[in-house]
Amino acid sequence: MLDGMRRMSQGLVGRIIMGIVMGFISLSFAIWGVGNIFVGYGAGKVAQVGDAEVSTDELRQQYQTQLQNLQQQARRSITNDQARAMGLDRQVLGQLVADASLDGKARKLGLAISDSAIAAKILVEPTFQGPTGKFDPSKFAEVLRQGGFTEASFVREQRKFYLRQEIADAVTGELTVPDATLEAIHRFRDETRSIEYFELPAAAVGEIAPPDDATLQTYFDSRKQGFRAPEYRGLVTLAITPAKLADSATVSDADAQAVYDRVKEQRYGAPATRQAEQIVFPDEAKAKEAADKIKAGAAFADVAKEFNVPVADLGVVKRADIFDKAIGDAVFALPAGGVSEPVKGQFGYAITHVTTATDAAVKPFADVSGEIKDELARERAKKQVDALRDRIEDERTSGKSLEDAAAAAGQKPVVIKAIDQGGLDAVGASVADLVERDALLKAAFASNVGVDNETLNTRDGGYVWFEVTGVEPARDRTLAEVRDKVISAWRNDEVARKLGEKATDLVKRIDGGESVEAVAKSLSLEAKNVPDVRRVGTTSVPQGVVIRVFNLPNGAAGSAAADGDGRIVFKILDSVTPPLDKDSDIMKSVRQQLKQSYSEDMLTEYLTKLQADAGVTINQAEFRAATGASDTSEQ
Repeated sequence: MLDGMRRMSQGLVGRIIMGIVMGFISLSFAIWGVGNIFVGYGAGKVAQVGDAEVSTDELRQQYQTQLQNLQQQARRSITNDQARAMGLDRQVLGQLVADASLDGKARKLGLAISDSAIAAKILVEPTFQGPTGKFDPSKFAEVLRQGGFTEASFVREQRKFYLRQEIADAVTGELTVPDATLEAIHRFRDETRSIEYFELPAAAVGEIAPPDDATLQTYFDSRKQGFRAPEYRGLVTLAITPAKLADSATVSDADAQAVYDRVKEQRYGAPATRQAEQIVFPDEAKAKEAADKIKAGAAFADVAKEFNVPVADLGVVKRADIFDKAIGDAVFALPAGGVSEPVKGQFGYAITHVTTATDAAVKPFADVSGEIKDELARERAKKQVDALRDRIEDERTSGKSLEDAAAAAGQKPVVIKAIDQGGLDAVGASVADLVERDALLKAAFASNVGVDNETLNTRDGGYVWFEVTGVEPARDRTLAEVRDKVISAWRNDEVARKLGEKATDLVKRIDGGESVEAVAKSLSLEAKNVPDVRRVGTTSVPQGVVIRVFNLPNGAAGSAAADGDGRIVFKILDSVTPPLDKDSDIMKSVRQQLKQSYSEDMLTEYLTKLQADAGVTINQAEFRAATGASDTSEQ
């Protein structure tokens, strides 16, 4: 497929049908059981799909491409092991198997597409259009070169692409969403109910007597797992980072000013912009004639219409956005409302009209000097970081503990008596001052006492050392250890239980004919009205109340938990659903989403059947080799 092209152009990415096919291949694998097809096959090919093959080289190339895409999206390095744990290897293989299945079906059906038809599609592809909106051969060649295609290989892949699309269109092209489905979704989304309610506070249940020992013990025994002590570890950790060592007071104003002068335009400046439009003529004489008419007072758009040339809207642009330097210079030489003389550009003689203009603006040095000094201080501290790292490593190599090595280097480590995997200490408080907290905790709980651990790298070029000094296994706590917590939990549960019972009695009174206002007044509480309770977007009452309101019939009373300790008692006063407007923007969007979802399901089933009929065989060894897995890796 055209993964190289997809990275460079949303125009190719946006083709809906093949996006559906590729996005749901992993589901297809789940259906036809990838684990059962991993058996041996010939070397050099990773899969046999009917009479078609997927080569090991093809899988390797596509896997590496997708891995690079994943890394760019995540903005961090992702290892092969991590990528395979996310299922990337099977996803890529699934794409290639699906391609091969569809290609085989196209051959059996005798489908074909002519070179002229492919050329016509390429000519209107936005990816390859220049500033004039027409096909640009030089841009076409450049994009293909960046994607690793020759013209012949690109056309060959496009032919496959469009034939696959023809099959997908045949499967889902006439699909329609039933009106009954739209009506049900509309009713769910847009039904609005009005309620009257009051909040029953926790105090309404009165005093809760403390539990006796037998009651508390029974409560604790039935919930012992919730009071279990997690595994704790003792840690010594030392972080040496540029931010920790940096001292902005050592950076002079002159040094900061020098940096500011060098980068102020790029970092602290808002460049000048122009909102502009242009008309382009093939010869200078016509352009000059048009320019004279504009000078004489004719409107820019009227002149364009008279000479039958389109007005190209350049939008709001910076100078760097206009690749044709001559045009850019002309545009940025004009004030708002200005019109240029004819300018010879790469595509003819252009007349530009600037509608709005903003000047460049740069933040003053005083506003950013502190930021610059901090950055310079951190940059200079990197040398200190490296020197301290070497010193600490030398001390550790000599056999010293991390705590002693830190002291020898003039640094103070963080000594933690007990910490769990969530970063909490023995009393449940969050442990502060942990650099690279998540990575440190993960590494610490994968290590043990006496292990020489790898140093962790920080995002700003620093280092974190750690040693596990003790391990306290997870265990069941005794009631004596957590008595206060158990009493608090028992009391909360008891309040909720009694509050629920009281709310049930009040609901019966309302269902029996009393008004919500009268019941509220009997408890010295205030009744309120909410006229616009909807399943989505209601903020005036808790979501739990919204769910309960729509689970009851119109006119019924009910109760649900409030956001705090209380409980809300309500009655549904009315329910209104506006008429369905199938042509509204919302319903058009819903219809499109449903159609895509139905298409995905149909295409998944179709691919499953194609692959079952063709027969799919995977060479496990080649699969591992193509994706960089070891022989012992689990598939």
